[in-house]
Amino acid sequence: MGTLHFTKMHGCGNDYVYINCFEEQVENPEALAIRLSDRHKGIGGDGVILICPSEVADAKMRMFNLDGSEGKMCGNGIRCVAKYVYDHGIAHKEELKIETLSGIKTCRIHEKDGEAQSVTVDMGDAILNPAEIPVNLPGDRVVGENVEVAGGIYEVTCVSMGNPHCVIFGGDPDGLDLPEIGPKFEHDPLFPQGVNTEFIQVVDNHTLKMRVWERGSGETMACGTGACASAVAASTSGRDSPRNTNVLNRKKAPRSTAVPASEATAYLSTGPNSAR
Repeated sequence: MGTLHFTKMHGCGNDYVYINCFEEQVENPEALAIRLSDRHKGIGGDGVILICPSEVADAKMRMFNLDGSEGKMCGNGIRCVAKYVYDHGIAHKEELKIETLSGIKTCRIHEKDGEAQSVTVDMGDAILNPAEIPVNLPGDRVVGENVEVAGGIYEVTCVSMGNPHCVIFGGDPDGLDLPEIGPKFEHDPLFPQGVNTEFIQVVDNHTLKMRVWERGSGETMACGTGACASAVAASTSGRDSPRNTNVLNRKKAPRSTAVPASEATAYLSTGPNSAR
């Protein structure tokens, strides 16, 4: 096996191994993600992200979870992709278009001293229709409904930000046995494609505290699409202001993720992006 060059980056502690496929070739990204994501025997991370050429955008993002499964969208990951594309001159402009399996996303670069200091992503419209999320429940939306799931009865709000999310509001999530309960949600038949699950405490009408279990990766320090989904869920259920929601990540992640959100559209704003 030859030499493979990579960059390690994180957005709000959500860390991935990034590979520049403008210069590198990756034959089996699923197996590579499993190998490199191992925090004891590999490089360590929540997965592997490939930065690829695109025929319809400035670059294409392919994201693989630490179990090797390919995800459709990653909010913090795409911010790091945009930073890499900008800083390495692949496309050095203020507004970048990045292709994903959930469509083309617009990333706005906030530059300082010639480098992207932070990135804001237009995440597009939030999807509330159960069939499109998908979640096996009737009706036009699932907002604050009590359902039997993961071996219990939970009040859930289901949202897609290009990937499926189940948001549950309650007390401080720090006390949850997430390694026990998270997989039960992820693999429940209610969610035919699996699900990312956010456990949320409402701190005030502009602040949410989040703990997240990501499908294919388990608990992570932060989740960009999860932050957006949680802000949309809070707005639709009347729990907070529909604008400028701060989502506090667990495990002392570097900074809160700011999410200006509405029932229609969500933006993932400027937590720190770091490369090493």
